Amino acid sequence: MSDQAPSIPENEFERVLKLSEFDIEYSEIHSKLNELTELAAFVTGTPISLVNLLDTNTQWTVSNHGMDINQIPREDSVCQHVILDDLPLEVEDMQLDERFKNKNYVTDDPHIRYYYGVPLITQDGYRIGAMCVMDTKLHELSKKKQKYLKIIANQVITFIENEHKLKLMHNNIEYLKEMQRKVSHDIRGPIGGIIGISEILYDQAEESKLDEFMELLNLISKGGESLLELADEILKDFERETIEGNIYANRLTLEILKSKLKNLYQPQASAKNIDLQVHVKSQKGDLPFTKHKLLQILGNLISNAIKFTPNGGTVKVSLNIEKTDKELVVIVKDSGVGMSQKQIDSLIGDKGESTKGTGKESGYGYGFKIAKHLLESIKGSLFIESTESKGTTITIHIPL
Repeated sequence: MSDQAPSIPENEFERVLKLSEFDIEYSEIHSKLNELTELAAFVTGTPISLVNLLDTNTQWTVSNHGMDINQIPREDSVCQHVILDDLPLEVEDMQLDERFKNKNYVTDDPHIRYYYGVPLITQDGYRIGAMCVMDTKLHELSKKKQKYLKIIANQVITFIENEHKLKLMHNNIEYLKEMQRKVSHDIRGPIGGIIGISEILYDQAEESKLDEFMELLNLISKGGESLLELADEILKDFERETIEGNIYANRLTLEILKSKLKNLYQPQASAKNIDLQVHVKSQKGDLPFTKHKLLQILGNLISNAIKFTPNGGTVKVSLNIEKTDKELVVIVKDSGVGMSQKQIDSLIGDKGESTKGTGKESGYGYGFKIAKHLLESIKGSLFIESTESKGTTITIHIPL
C-alpha cells in the first residue's frame, strides 16, 4: 500500500472548522449514540457498527458496537475515504483492496472483510465523519438495508446538531447568569456607600432641624436599602444555582482539563512510546472556567506535538491561571523535530504546508491552522519558540 495520504475534501479547512464548532467532547458522547449504533448493526445484520468523526489527524469513534475502539490515526482509517464524497462507500473484501489489505484490523484481530460507510453530512453540507458497519466475513447489504442505514446516519447527525444547539442555549444562559452575578456585585458597593452617606447627612440634618432635607435623605436611604435587598436576593439565586451545579455544567477546572487531555491523547502518545505529561502549575486547580473550544484548541496542538516527536520522546503540557484569575496560560512543549524560523513564519502567516510526522504519519496541514483560528475567535493569542532538531514550545494565552 502506498504511504501517500488520500485526497482530502476541497473544503477541508471549513469541514474541520465545522466539526470544531460542534465543540464535541469525544470521550463523553458515546452513551448518547449507542442505541442508534446498535440499531445500525441490527438492521444490517453485521456484528460491528461505529460512528466515527474525523478531525485533522485523528478518527474519533464516538459510539461503537461490537468493536472496542476509541481512536485511530486518520491515515489508517477507511472512513477517511468516505468523507471525500456524498455517496456511501462499500468495500466488498478488505483483504483484496490495495488500500486496506495490509491494515492491522484486516491482517490481525478482528480480521475485517466487509465495510459499508455512510457519510455524516451536516445541514450545510459538511462531511464531518461516517457511520459504518463491518463484518469479519463477506457480506451483502441489500438496497433496503442500505436505505435504513442512511436513515440512521441522518438521525446521528441530527442528534449532533441538536446537541450543539442546546449547548449554545446553555452558554447564553450561563452568560446571562454571569452578568446577573456581576451586576449584583457591582451595585452592592455603590448602594452601600449611598446608604452610609445618607445616614451621616441625616444625623447632621437632624441636629440642624432641616426637616425637608431629612425627609429626602430618609427616602434615599430607604430606596438604597430596597435595591440592596434586591441585589442580595439575586446573589442568593445565583449561589443556589451554583450549589446545584447548573451554572458550571459547561465549565472546566485545571484538574478536570488535565484529566480530559490525558484520557484523550495518551493513546496517541503510547502508540509512539512518547511520554505525555500534563501538569497543573497553579494553586487554583479547582477554579471553574468555560470549556468553550478549549479541548479543540489544545487537542490540535497536542496531537501535532505528538505527531512531530520521534518515538521515545516527550510532550509536556503545562496548565496555569494567571493575572488574578483572568487568563489561562497553556504551554505545549515537545522534544520533536522542531522548525526553522521560515517554517514558523509560514505557520503564523497561515501558509503552513502538509508535512509528514516522525512516524510517517500523513500530514494534512490543518491542525495548527484550526487551533490558531479557534484561539483568535475567543480573543486568545499564541507564541512559538522552536529550533530545528531541538523541539518546539507553543505558549497560548486565553482570557477567562
